[in-house]
Formats: sequence, C-alpha cells, structure tokens
Amino acid sequence: MANPANVAGMARFGINPENTLGISIPELRSMAKEIGKDHALAQELWTSGIHEARILAAFIDDPKKVTEVQMEWWVADFDSWDVCDQVCGNLFDRTLFAYPKAHEWSSRDEEFVKRAGFALMAWLPVHDKKARDEQFELFFSAIIRQSTDGRNYVKKAVNWALRNIGKRNRSLNRRAIETAEEITRIDSRTAHWIASDALKELTSPAVQNRLKN
Repeated sequence: MANPANVAGMARFGINPENTLGISIPELRSMAKEIGKDHALAQELWTSGIHEARILAAFIDDPKKVTEVQMEWWVADFDSWDVCDQVCGNLFDRTLFAYPKAHEWSSRDEEFVKRAGFALMAWLPVHDKKARDEQFELFFSAIIRQSTDGRNYVKKAVNWALRNIGKRNRSLNRRAIETAEEITRIDSRTAHWIASDALKELTSPAVQNRLKN
C-alpha cells in the first residue's frame, strides 16, 4: 500500500517523511475497522516506528487499557504533528488521564509534547459531550501563558485549542473571546496572531448563528 508520491506531498505539509509509507488516513481507518480494538497489537505497531503504523495503533487501541506510562512513552516518540494530533484525537482524549495530561504537557518544553497538551485541549471540547464548562475554563490560563511560544507547531495548537473551546457553546464562546482579548494585550507577535485569528472565527456570523440556534 506504500505510495512514495504521497510521502513527498505529506512532506510539503510539514509531515516528517522518515519511516513514512504514504498510506492515507481513510485507508488506515478502513484497516482499523477490519481489525477492531486490539490493545496488544497497538503496542506492537507503535514499537515498529513506522509513521502510519503508529496512527493505526491509535485507531485500534482500547482507551480503557491505556496507562499513564503508555501515554508518556508514546508522547515522547512524537516527531510529526499529524501523529500527535491523530493519537490525541482518537485515543488519548478518551482515556482517564486526558485532562491532567492536557495541563501537564502544555507546560512541558518539548515541542510535540507541548503540542499534545493543546491538541487534547482542542479535541476534548469536541468529543467529551458530558464535560462541564468549568473543565474547559481551566485551560484558559495555560492558553494565555503559552501564547508567546513562537514555535509553529505550538502556536497553531494553542490557537486551535482556544477556537475549539470557544465553539462548544455560548458561555464558553464569551469566555474564549475574553481570553483572546486578554492575549492581544501581551507584547508578542505570536500572541497577537493567536488572538486575532481566534477572534476572527469566534466572532464570525457563522459561529455566532450556530451557537445561537
């Protein structure tokens, strides 16, 4: 199933081409559906070090069997934004450790570990339908604190988290807008970009009408 042409295209989008086969996400999802949940196989796939095998591992692993030790092992191996985001959005955000790891990793220095923290903050408002607003409001302080980190994969994840929290409901939308406005007062080019880009979406007629309805 390897496709070298896809690898070249992925590299243009900042995806690490090392140990990458060029297999598409739909193909991996189809394979995962056929395999079903298999915690042991997921560990073997991850250990292979192959880009697509690691994404497939996230699709088939059982979040109820994922331990904190495993999460720390996998996050330390993140070397590409798409593996980070797929693992966080298809597995880690469904574990018992999702909220504490979001807080913890957002304060870590490693670029993809920090991105993982904010990727969790971005995915949880979408996937955790039973969560209280207060659980997401606690993320705002980390978003403000890390809004000056100019590394590309970090700043985009901080912005993503702020936007997704603000699109969950009207109350969180107001709080996210207030947070973005606070960030605009920080003397940082990165912070200004994060805030202005978020405000553009959070105050847009499309988002406001959806939340109103």
